[in-house]
Amino acid sequence: MSIANFHPNDLLAILPELALVVLAGVIMTMDIVLAENRKRLLGLTTAVGSFVIIAAAVIFSQPNGELIWGGMISNDMVAFIFRLVFIFAGGITALLSVDVKGVAHKGDYYAIILGAVVGMCFMALAADIIMLYLAVETTGIAGYVLAGYVHRSSRSAEAGLKYFLFGAATSAVMLYGLSLVYGFTGETNLTAIASVLASGKVGISVILASAILILVGVGFKIAIVPFHFWAPDVYEGAPTPVTGFISTAAKTAGFAVLIRVFITGLTASEYWLPILVALAALTMTIGNLLALAQKNIKRLLAYSSIAHAGYALVAFVALSELGVAATVFYLMVYVITNLAAFGVVILVSRSGAGEEIAGYAGMSRRSPYLALAMLVAFLSLAGMPPLAGFFGKFYVFAAAMKAGLVWLALVGVLNAIIGLYYYLVVLKVVYVSPPQEGALAIEVPRAYSFALVILSVGIVLLGTAASPWFEWALSAAQGIF
Repeated sequence: MSIANFHPNDLLAILPELALVVLAGVIMTMDIVLAENRKRLLGLTTAVGSFVIIAAAVIFSQPNGELIWGGMISNDMVAFIFRLVFIFAGGITALLSVDVKGVAHKGDYYAIILGAVVGMCFMALAADIIMLYLAVETTGIAGYVLAGYVHRSSRSAEAGLKYFLFGAATSAVMLYGLSLVYGFTGETNLTAIASVLASGKVGISVILASAILILVGVGFKIAIVPFHFWAPDVYEGAPTPVTGFISTAAKTAGFAVLIRVFITGLTASEYWLPILVALAALTMTIGNLLALAQKNIKRLLAYSSIAHAGYALVAFVALSELGVAATVFYLMVYVITNLAAFGVVILVSRSGAGEEIAGYAGMSRRSPYLALAMLVAFLSLAGMPPLAGFFGKFYVFAAAMKAGLVWLALVGVLNAIIGLYYYLVVLKVVYVSPPQEGALAIEVPRAYSFALVILSVGIVLLGTAASPWFEWALSAAQGIF
C-alpha cells in the first residue's frame, strides 16, 4: 500500500488492536511502579481497559467491508464481531485471574493475554495468507506461554510443553499447505486465490492436499477429531483462567481462520467438504462419549469443548449464509457460557474443594448464588431453553437441515441428548448430593461476582432475545458471500 493510498480511516479500522498494544504497555509499566500489595490493580485495569476498547471500537471502528492496508486486512462485519468477542473474552479472563495464585500479580501475564487477543483479532481480519500465518503464530506462542506460565507447577509446565510441541508441529504442516496454495496459484490474497481456483488452472489433487494440510493446523486450534488429543491434558494442567481463555477465545479464532481460508479462499473448490462433514460427526460423538467417564471437572469441560467444536462445524459445513451466521452466533454463545463455567470452577478450586466433580457436593447449600451461575452455564451448554445454548443449537441444526444434511443434524440432536446427561450429572452433585462434613461457604470476591453476573445475564439475554443477535450475525455472513 503506497502512501498515496493511505487513508486515516485505515488507522481507525485497527484502533482496537492499537489500543490493546497501548494497554499492554500500561500494564507492564504499572507492574514496575506498583507496590506488591496493590498489584491486584493489574487484572482490574486489564479488564476495564478491554471493556473501554470494546466501547471505542463500536463507536469509531465500524466496518465498511473493504480490503485495506494493501489488501492484507478485510474490514468486514464478521471480523468486527469476532474481534469484539476476543476482547471481551480477554477482559473477562483478566477479571477471573485477579485472585488466582501464581498469575494474579504478574504484569507480564496480563500483557501476554492482551498479545494473544491482538493475534486473534488479526486472525479474524486477515485477507492474506501471510498476515493470517503471522496472526496464528502470534496467538499460538502467547498460548504456549500462558499454558505453562506457572513454571513451578509440574502440571502447568507439562501443559505448556505439550501445547507447544503439538502446536508447533501442526503449525508447520499448515504452513506447508499455505505454501502449496501460493506455489500453485501465485497469489497470497485469499480473494485472488479464489479467482485462480475458480478458473480451473489448479488440479483437484493439489487443492485437496493443500486443504488437508491447512486443516491439520486449524483443526488443532479448534480441537476437532483427530486433532483433539492435546486438549484434556492441557486444559487440566494450565491455570484455570488460561484454560477458559484457550477453550473459548482461541477456539473461536480458529473458526475465524476456517471461515477465511475455506469459504473466502477455497470456496471455488469444495472437494474438502465431505472431509469436514465427517469430522463434524466424529467430533461431536467422540467428545461427548469421552466426557461421560470424566471425574475431573476440567477434563469434562475439555471433552465438552471438543463436542461443541463439532456442533459449530455442523453449521459451517452448510456453506451458506445461514450456516456462517449460525456458526458465528453459536461461538458467541459458547464463549460467554464456557467462561461462566470456568469462573465457577476457579472459585471452587480456590476454596480447597479441588477439581474433582465430587468436590461440588452440596454447593447449592453452601453458596446458592454460585450454584445458580453454574446451573445457568451448564444448562446452556446442554442446550436447554430458554437459555442461549438452546438457540445456538437450534440455528446450527436448522442450517444443516436447510443444506440437506439431515443425517448430520440428527447425529447432532442425539449428541445433544448425550451431553445433557453428563451436564445433569454434575448439577445433581451440586444440588442433590449432601455437602462434605465441615464444608464452608465459598468466598466470591467482587471482581468474580461482577464477571459471573455479566456472563449469566448474557447467557439469558442471548437466549430470551436471540433474534437481534442472530440478525447481526446474519448480516455479517451476507458480507462473506
